Amino acid sequence: MAVYTEVTDEELSAFIAQYDVGQLLSYKGIAEGVENSNFLVHTEKAYFILTLYEKRVNRDDLPFFLNLMQHLAAKGLSCPTPVVMKTGATLGELAGRPAAMVTFLEGMWVKRPKPVHCSGLGGGLAALHVAGADFAMTRRNSLSVASWRPLFSQSAARADEVKPGLRATIEQALDQLEADWPQDLPGGVIHADLFPDNVFFLGDRLSGLIDFYFACTDSFAYDLVICLNAWCFEPDQSFNVTKAQALLDAYQKVRPLEPAEIAALPVLARGAALRFLLTRLHDWLSVPEGALVTPKDPLEYLKKLQFHQDVDTVSAYGLAL
Repeated sequence: MAVYTEVTDEELSAFIAQYDVGQLLSYKGIAEGVENSNFLVHTEKAYFILTLYEKRVNRDDLPFFLNLMQHLAAKGLSCPTPVVMKTGATLGELAGRPAAMVTFLEGMWVKRPKPVHCSGLGGGLAALHVAGADFAMTRRNSLSVASWRPLFSQSAARADEVKPGLRATIEQALDQLEADWPQDLPGGVIHADLFPDNVFFLGDRLSGLIDFYFACTDSFAYDLVICLNAWCFEPDQSFNVTKAQALLDAYQKVRPLEPAEIAALPVLARGAALRFLLTRLHDWLSVPEGALVTPKDPLEYLKKLQFHQDVDTVSAYGLAL
């Protein structure tokens, strides 16, 4: 989440009037994240999250995201639900951007996850995969292996400004992943961005999953290793196998992994690390001037990539051989 597009009081009040939520009482921008402009909106009836979808989000994808959240909520998954306008639509326009409001979830994200939080995440991720099994819409993962080399081409010339030798390191990783990427793994709807700030807890209990704007159709195990990367490394970039085991065990209690998925975890984890290294590198070198957002360090994911390149067996992730 972030704020790229400023909204006037008058514009926002007129937008809110299209919903049956009472008058606008207050609002504030949410500065975390890198994708869309987000605001916490307080009306006479409740709190909501208002999102303005920025240029990196394809407007044609928005029905997929909004319908998916409605589907998952109807299946009992705790996630934001799009608010329906008086016209029956869930998507409008504000300040020249497509915009939607979703319900507000109680809870807080955990800045230093413990094994108990990783366990909650694992169960929640598996529940998402199961709940989305009969979702009729599909969306290609626009940030999977086929897109990584074109994405890197936008930053390659300046990559060594971030770290000497980074360009060659990434090119070698791309060569290996394009050759080794697994095919035909079990899949369906995945979240694709379940970082700690997209997972809410009340105490140690998972209270909800948010920010579905990278959701797509891909392999479930790929979603799982995105979470391993985001939740199971310590601030010094050491891998916490206890957290990984808690995450994987809780996931498998809801949806057991197939042998092919387990075998693919190391290469998928390298790919997930490279995917976030590349998008962070791009954002680090090209964040819009004046945006209320701090770009995230791409080198964090270089270290994660290097860890996974050294993994020989899945026992490194806490799984029995």
